[in-house]
Amino acid sequence: MAGDPAYLYLTTTGRRSGRPREIEIWFTRSDGRYYLVAEHGERAGWVLNIRAEGRVRWRVGDTTFTGRARVVDAESALSARVQARSAEKYGWGDGLVVELDPDPAVR
Repeated sequence: MAGDPAYLYLTTTGRRSGRPREIEIWFTRSDGRYYLVAEHGERAGWVLNIRAEGRVRWRVGDTTFTGRARVVDAESALSARVQARSAEKYGWGDGLVVELDPDPAVR
């Protein structure tokens, strides 16, 4: 995590408009995947967009990725690990965990 930029820029497809929607969000990463925490859980617009269309794009620093996003089971060990990593990096980690899995060409 040391040396990571503070923010990731996630672009989802608007579930009603079909247009690209970009947000700036804190993130952590592990084993080639990126993890986000949605403070407002299933009410977050970007989470609703992912539920409708899991193909996403994101940028970290100067690198852009494409891949799939999925909501992680809130009761899973993975969710707890991601929340702890977020709390370590940012001092906060409560919320719904979302995993971004890059397409194989960019791993």
